Amino acid sequence: MEIDAAASGAVLKRERVRDAVLELIEERGPGDAIPSERVLCARLGVSRPTLRAAVDELVVAGLLVREHGRGMFVAAEKITQELVSDPQGFVLPQTAGVWTSRLLEFSTLPAGARVGRRLRISPSAKIRYVARLRLVDGAPVAIEYLHIRADLGLTRAELETGDLYQHLREHHGVEVSEAVQSIEPTVTTRAEAELLDVPELSPALLFERLTSDTAGRPVEYVHSLYRGDRYRIVSRLSLGPRPAPPPGTEGHHRPGRPAGAAPGRPPGHHPGIPPGDFTLGDPVPYSTRGVVQDRR
Repeated sequence: MEIDAAASGAVLKRERVRDAVLELIEERGPGDAIPSERVLCARLGVSRPTLRAAVDELVVAGLLVREHGRGMFVAAEKITQELVSDPQGFVLPQTAGVWTSRLLEFSTLPAGARVGRRLRISPSAKIRYVARLRLVDGAPVAIEYLHIRADLGLTRAELETGDLYQHLREHHGVEVSEAVQSIEPTVTTRAEAELLDVPELSPALLFERLTSDTAGRPVEYVHSLYRGDRYRIVSRLSLGPRPAPPPGTEGHHRPGRPAGAAPGRPPGHHPGIPPGDFTLGDPVPYSTRGVVQDRR
């Protein structure tokens, strides 16, 4: 196959322009303005369509914000969740910001075929259906839809505040043990976009999670939609042997806390799992499985 030299050159030029604008973003803080398109075209020696193509990518990626009549500004920092390699699995450190919830819906209804299969109950069995808007420092970041067996007896108050799994353990005798979660890219619908304060069809991350108790019985099925412009997940992979700890430091790290974690830090947040809704402190085993779909 021959490569179109003109098309290849255009892609490389746009990539160089994108890198140059990224440098400007990294030199500034959230809310700071970057030079106008006219100034950038002159400075980089490119046409306006080439510049706009590169800037459009950065706007979609959530790194730049365009404001009509005002210019371009550095977007708010993304909420970053890091997966850190650990001998026992993967430790998921906290994310930044103050997380709060706003209850959108709370109802009791039949599970239906789809949710019933996941919770291993009859389609006619009752479940608690809960929709919550998740906010960070007052800004909407995610919409969460929970499906919980009604026979567990969770109340509206318990689902509005506090640690969900703690409520299950202390008041309902249910100890959660395992969660299987998937993550995939998607886009927002019009209704979701309005709740998340983003344009329709904005990029998003879809989390699906099935949580089971110590007896292997499904407890909840959750799917959550996270804003793609505000949330990202970073993996830290260990590709070689770890250096030996300095003499005299062995065994000095606090059980239940990842090595290197700062003492006194507030509870963490696991990807797709609201802060406080998971057992804190202990490493969370993590594994991935790739699925290739043949669409021929």
